[in-house]
Amino acid sequence: MADQKQVKGPVADAMNKDVWRIFRIIAEFVEGFETLSKCDRCVTIFGSARTAVDHPHYKLTVEVAKEVVRSGFGVITGGGPGIMEAANRGAHEEGGVSIGLNIQLPFEQHANPYIKTMLSFKHFFVRKVMFLKYTSAVIVMPGGFGTLDEMFETLTLVQTQKVDSMPVVLIGKDYWAGLVDWLKAKMLDENKYIDADDIPLMYITDDPKDAVRVITERLKESEPKSSFDF
Repeated sequence: MADQKQVKGPVADAMNKDVWRIFRIIAEFVEGFETLSKCDRCVTIFGSARTAVDHPHYKLTVEVAKEVVRSGFGVITGGGPGIMEAANRGAHEEGGVSIGLNIQLPFEQHANPYIKTMLSFKHFFVRKVMFLKYTSAVIVMPGGFGTLDEMFETLTLVQTQKVDSMPVVLIGKDYWAGLVDWLKAKMLDENKYIDADDIPLMYITDDPKDAVRVITERLKESEPKSSFDF
């Protein structure tokens, strides 16, 4: 059999880089699984990294996280500033589990000082798995593109039954009202791109106690949560 020619040049370099990238991705998954599998009954809180400490949304998030801890849950966030810091701060001040899943970015993102357990990720998609694999529910505070991405990915997993049960609570009626109206008018009524049953997957409130009440009630009504099929 003739000897195969060894691939050289830019193609070979790209192949080698991709192979090593696979190992880095696996390492992130392994570290995440090993660390977070030890955590029980957590709520993931999403929200903007750009929220100032003196903003009402920051103060509200601190209270939301405290209420989550008082109800027997730990808190998982993206580990950065803004809403993420507020959520970790509330959990920390209430003496609860405070987890941060930080992402390595060239700007904006740095780990906040209220995290008890921190993991750092290079890849967004690995981090997204960790947000949801070991959580019982999701609370979405006001935020930007990243927050919307996380919210809609969670809703898609619930809608497609890739998770057995995942209460999703949006906090801030004024902030979310326009988006929900658009979903009803455009996606549901006009184009039928979603079903009427999809809208109630989101519960909207301004009250931290009400948010945790809904999470607790919906978890009691459902079967025990299993890991989603990613």
